Amino acid sequence: MATATASSTFHLLSPPRARALAHAIIFSKATLFQPNSLVNSNFSSFSPSPAPIPTTSFTSPFSLKAQAATPGERQPMVPPYNVLITGSSKGIGYALAKEFLRAGDNVVICSRSAERVESAVKSLTEEYGEQRVWGTQCDVREAEDVKNLVLFAQKNLGYIDIWINNAGSNAYSYKPLAEASDEDLIEVVSTNTLGLMICCREAIKMMLQQPRGGHIFNIDGAGSDGRPTPRFAAYGATKRSVVHLTKSLQAELRMQDVKNVVVHNLSPGMVTTDLLMSGATTKQAKFFINVLAEPAEVVAEYLVPNIRSIPGNGSWKPTYIRFLTGLKAYSQIFSVKK
Repeated sequence: MATATASSTFHLLSPPRARALAHAIIFSKATLFQPNSLVNSNFSSFSPSPAPIPTTSFTSPFSLKAQAATPGERQPMVPPYNVLITGSSKGIGYALAKEFLRAGDNVVICSRSAERVESAVKSLTEEYGEQRVWGTQCDVREAEDVKNLVLFAQKNLGYIDIWINNAGSNAYSYKPLAEASDEDLIEVVSTNTLGLMICCREAIKMMLQQPRGGHIFNIDGAGSDGRPTPRFAAYGATKRSVVHLTKSLQAELRMQDVKNVVVHNLSPGMVTTDLLMSGATTKQAKFFINVLAEPAEVVAEYLVPNIRSIPGNGSWKPTYIRFLTGLKAYSQIFSVKK
């Protein structure tokens, strides 16, 4: 990890003051410090050592077509897995797609930009083969687009084992809420909240009909732990809603006695994406980003084996997978040399 030379001001801060400052000034597409003690007990904190990536031969995706199944019915879920990732033409979504492909899985990527999807599919196909990756344009804010995404996945793969809701936006805007434009607020809320709801709804409907069932992972972000996110308050509010939506869906599925569909939370920590770096305009923010942020590839290398281990172990319990835990964040901050 890249290191930074801390200013004398930082080393005069007490741990509580440094912790407060970190939460006040760091911004990212991913969640910030989330000590395990802050997680609701309904979630299972899940951060084991990465499982080894198995070497698997490719099986035709049409060998197990989706069939109608009653809620609660399920068949064993074995690799290779069929994976769908929203917002996956770049950044952490693209890195996750590459890591799943490297593990031997089949992947559907999507983005609201047809050009970016085409470019991403071309690059991934050259590296992993054309019968391993598919891509289509999809704006998660539009219900019809998401419904068509499901049809596209079913047509090309038959079913989806793992659906990752990664698409998100901060409108590349870091300013007080009073200065935010109507367009920016609509962009953030419609993508991060409405889009997530639509994707969860369609994913659940699809997976309920799959004999193998399915796992849905909702990626959280800054503000998801309830801490303030000044200069991007709308983004933080929408990411706080990710945790609540996930918990509510878990409760709904339990209430309906559904045993073949599970919704999880996924926390990639601070990832050095364009979204994160566009807000690095202060000395303090640059320091924390330099100390805590990781390249998307590094984060994906950790997350994907842990995601795959859930169906691999036959687990149907909700989990909360974190890359950057509170303990790890504090340790990295206070280990920086003067």
